[in-house]
Amino acid sequence: MANVLKTTQSNTLLIISITHKVPLLFSPITDMKIAYISTYPPRECGLATFNNNLIKALNANFTNSSLLETSMVIAMNNSDDVDEYKYPEEVNFIIRQNNQDDYSEAAKFINESDVDACILQHEFGIYGGESGIYVLPFINQIEKPIISILHTILNTPTYLQKSIIKEIAKRSAKIVVMSNKAVGFLQNIYDIPSTKIQVIEHGVPDLEAPEINPIKQLPELIDKKILLTFGLISRNKGLETVVKALPQIVKNNPDAVYVILGNTHPGVVKDSGEEYRDYLKQLALDLNVADHLIFMNRFVAEEELIDYLTAADIYVTPYFNEAQITSGTLSYAVGAGAAVVSTPYWHAQELLDDNRGRFFNFKDHIGLAEIVNQLLENTDKLTALKRNAYNYGLKLRWPKIGKSFINVIEKATKHVDYSDKILRQIVDRSVIPEFDLSYVKRLTDDTGIFQHAKFGVPNRKEGYCIDDNSRALIMALMAYQENKDVDALNLIPIYLSYIHDLQLDNGNFRNFTSFSRQYLDEEGSDDSFGRTVWSLGYLIHTSPNRSYAEFGYELFFKSVNHFKNLTHLRGICNTITGVSYYLKTHPYDERILNELNLLTNKLIESYKNTKDEEWHWFENHLTYDNAIFPLALFHVAEITGREDVIEIAHESLKYLEKITFSLSTVNPVGNNGWHLKGNKAVPMYDQQAIEIMAMVLMYHQAYVVTREQEYLKKMFTSYLWFLGENTLRIPLYDTETKGCADGLQSGGVNRNQGAESTLAYLISHLTVLKAFKYENKLNGLKKTESLLKINK
Repeated sequence: MANVLKTTQSNTLLIISITHKVPLLFSPITDMKIAYISTYPPRECGLATFNNNLIKALNANFTNSSLLETSMVIAMNNSDDVDEYKYPEEVNFIIRQNNQDDYSEAAKFINESDVDACILQHEFGIYGGESGIYVLPFINQIEKPIISILHTILNTPTYLQKSIIKEIAKRSAKIVVMSNKAVGFLQNIYDIPSTKIQVIEHGVPDLEAPEINPIKQLPELIDKKILLTFGLISRNKGLETVVKALPQIVKNNPDAVYVILGNTHPGVVKDSGEEYRDYLKQLALDLNVADHLIFMNRFVAEEELIDYLTAADIYVTPYFNEAQITSGTLSYAVGAGAAVVSTPYWHAQELLDDNRGRFFNFKDHIGLAEIVNQLLENTDKLTALKRNAYNYGLKLRWPKIGKSFINVIEKATKHVDYSDKILRQIVDRSVIPEFDLSYVKRLTDDTGIFQHAKFGVPNRKEGYCIDDNSRALIMALMAYQENKDVDALNLIPIYLSYIHDLQLDNGNFRNFTSFSRQYLDEEGSDDSFGRTVWSLGYLIHTSPNRSYAEFGYELFFKSVNHFKNLTHLRGICNTITGVSYYLKTHPYDERILNELNLLTNKLIESYKNTKDEEWHWFENHLTYDNAIFPLALFHVAEITGREDVIEIAHESLKYLEKITFSLSTVNPVGNNGWHLKGNKAVPMYDQQAIEIMAMVLMYHQAYVVTREQEYLKKMFTSYLWFLGENTLRIPLYDTETKGCADGLQSGGVNRNQGAESTLAYLISHLTVLKAFKYENKLNGLKKTESLLKINK
């Protein structure tokens, strides 16, 4: 007898079971306990029923065991009220769909439990966030093998839906689907290898028809020819097609009735009440077949459902389109040996093959009526369909399906692979996408690069800014350095011309211009000035030809007059970085070296005035673009070697790391609140791409100064934020558009792909490639030195 302890923590219900495990009937594994993650009865939901049946199916293959001893249910709630459903005792944890803390607590609960594996039921609508994105950080916190069952696989997914399925597959030991069509989709659309995919068909009840069927004795069904559809009712089920077919069916078969068994879907009731059911009633009234339409408005148990299915002469699934990869109701109908007439949606095409059913076209009520009349008037054909369906359904009985799942779980627990959860030890070139300038070219016209985009389309209304054109100049120079990219070379004069056009007589720069090339400000900010100086310094250091370098000199030296006016620290940091690049090419320019020290002293003074025992930062808050502070100091350290600068660079880097860096992900300070001195809470969202670019550059420059390989590892980990190694486990770099999303938000990504984010990604990408080449070169030198020592 299991001992059960109920506690409440943070408004989340926990039911902790102390259990004894039992051996399997047929497996060499001596014990097994499984956590099931899904909706669960009494919640009226197809996945809840499936999950409950799956648990019983697996349990049927154990000896002398109860659900409590072999099962731990993590139930998904669609409201914040944990008491909304009276869950049975095998439910150990409730996750409120839109409460992110619940997911973390549930993962911790699973990790600390004695379960051997998890089975995750996936449907986009049962998890929180856009397209159910909260499932991703959840499963990436789980330290047990996961087998994921995909109930919906779209052939035209959104960017986010596709990313979610790919990440689930990446984290899962096995992906289970219920049709062969689904396998093709996963391979061709989602790029999931066949070795990750297992087909296990939808289970059906292990029940037989009663000798005397009570449904046939119901007053409204006595001596009737019964057409049946069951399940939660909503408009996408296409039930009106059957109602429209009734006049022709009733004309030939006056004793025919159409039974719709099931409640209206809870989501439909919430949004529009019983509008659809009322529409069907009115349609039947208008067609003079109201007496032949019968609603059974309830959610029935399986035993009663089998009675309905075996009482039906014909079972109908009239879905409107083919995009239905799995249908539990269809599986149940076949399993019960019903004669099925269906539209040719994906699952039906497979399940009703070999004369296990008949098809009519989508929304074709005339074709449906013809087929129904043929079958009702030809007993042999009707009996053949039922016999074929019943014989096929025998292999779909839940205990057999449960055994198939146990085989999958056994392999997953024997060959556990957590490689994706271990911090990568080197720069892994194989995971880096190919460098591609096509999106930047789309954002750029002959004036410059547009600031913003709607999704992946340039938004000309917002015009241009010098911030982005300066970043674009740096990116183009890096791209030309990396691979002598002709497109990058052609972009350089466009961005340089924009910078030239916006420089003022006093050395400062404007920032914004409209699409019609009208200036929108008198002077830009210190930030935009600093970023522009950074780009000019980098141009002087890396120019592909003398002409561009000389142009850069002219703009750079004109800007020096404005250095003394800088008061904002980020503008100072950006300027320091640009000046440092200039001094790499002209190390003996005493005037510019003096300017560098003056700017650096301002930064050092601010740090000393703000720092205390617990707060090691330059300001009383961490806001945006934070890593440019230690980045700037590491540049100064490379140029001057100042010990005080090196000390503060390391100290501030470690402090930023403490706040934003974890073993496997970078969590930059979110722009939705920022981090204030004295406040322990660090806002998680809205995370911005420029934060990551600054961290990639910071770690790279720290490595240049120190040669400590740990910085290269952290640089690469930071870069992987763009590719999905982040708190939501979703990539921001879009491999289709070649742009980068404008931020990581609590419920998903900002799908707009502006210049700032895309350039931040590309600069980070190019920095990683530079580090990769440098590390290979360094390793080659080390090998050469070793060989020389051996030869000596």
